[in-house]
Amino acid sequence: MVYRVIGLMSGSSLDGLDIVFAEFQETSGLWAFEIKASACYSYDKVWEQKLRDCIYLSAKEYQLLHTAYGELTGQMVNRFIEENNLQYQIQLIASHGHTSFHMPDKKMTAQLGDGAAIAATTGINVVSDLRAMDIALGGQGAPIVPIGEKLLFPKVQCFLNLGGIANLAFHDQEGIGNVQAFDICPANRVLNLLAADAGQPFDEGGELARLGTVNMDLLTQLNCLEYYKKPAPKSLANDFGTDQVYPLIKKMGLNIVDELRTYVEHICFQICESVKNMYSSNSKILITGGGAFNHFLIEILSEKLEDINMHIEIPEPAIINNKEALIMGLIGVLRWREENNVLASVTGAKKDSIGGAVWIGQDA
Repeated sequence: MVYRVIGLMSGSSLDGLDIVFAEFQETSGLWAFEIKASACYSYDKVWEQKLRDCIYLSAKEYQLLHTAYGELTGQMVNRFIEENNLQYQIQLIASHGHTSFHMPDKKMTAQLGDGAAIAATTGINVVSDLRAMDIALGGQGAPIVPIGEKLLFPKVQCFLNLGGIANLAFHDQEGIGNVQAFDICPANRVLNLLAADAGQPFDEGGELARLGTVNMDLLTQLNCLEYYKKPAPKSLANDFGTDQVYPLIKKMGLNIVDELRTYVEHICFQICESVKNMYSSNSKILITGGGAFNHFLIEILSEKLEDINMHIEIPEPAIINNKEALIMGLIGVLRWREENNVLASVTGAKKDSIGGAVWIGQDA
C-alpha cells in the first residue's frame, strides 16, 4: 500500500514550519519511504513573537491564535503544493502543530494549529493533536518520533535529535516495543536565545561558541538542575529552557561567547551522561535536527563520545532537516490505518495508543 502524505513540524527553536511530502509504502509489515519534496518556511517577526508569547495569552486570545495559526499552516501547505506542482496528489496531512503548553503531570499538552482550520484551508484530510491520547493514558506525550525511527530506520539503534530540545532514543533490535527515549536538555532554543543577544538569529556553525571559554561555575549550576536527576521516561516543556535555563545563564554576567561555549559544554555533557547510562559501547549514534549543522558542538560531542566508544553518524541533509516532519507523516498514516503510533515503552503510558484527531478536508 502506498500513501502520499505531507508531514508538518514546528519546533521549539522557532525557525519555521518544516514541510515534507513523502511516499510511504508498506509491504508485509515493512515500511519504505521516499522524500519527494521538502521546505522550511520561516515565520515573520510578528508570528515568531506570537508563538513565543502564546503561553501568556488569555483563554480567548489563545483559542483565536490556535485558529489563526491553523489557517496560516494551511496557507503554507497550499503554497508548498503550488510551488511543487502537487495538486491532487496529497492524500493526507499530518500536523504536529507548535507546542505551547506541555504538562504531562497534569495530563495536559497543547499544540497550536487547529486541524479543522488546516483541513478547511487546504481541502485535504488532516491528522492533528498527535500527543493527546498518550497524555490521557498517563504518558509523557513525548518523545513520539521513536515509532517512526523504528519503522523507517530499522538498522539504526541509537538516535539523537538536536532541535530546540535535544532528545535521545535507544532501540532494541528485538521487537518494536523495546524502545527507550526521553528529552535530554534544551538545545537550539537556548543557543538561539543567546545568539540573539549578539544580534544573530543563531550561532552559525558554532563559531561564536568556539571563541569562548567554559565557565565552570555556570556549568556546575546547569548540570545540577533538578530535571537531570529524574529517571526516564521524562519530557521537557519549552519554558524549561526559556524560563529556567536562559535566566540562569544571564544572571552570571558573562560575555556572550563564554555563555555559548559553556552551554555547548552543558549540552554535550548531558548527552554523554545519558548515553553512558543507557547504552552499550562500540556503537553509532545517528544525529539529526538543526544542531547537526553546528560544527563546533558536533566536534565537542564527538570527542566526548569517542571516550566511551560511541561514534557519530551524520546522515544526508534531507534526513537531518526533515526526519521529524517525515515521521509526523508516518504517524498520520498509522492513525489513518487505526494502528498504534505512540509507544508506551517510551512515554510511560498505560499502553501503546492510536493518537491523533482526524479532520476530513472540505472542498471550498
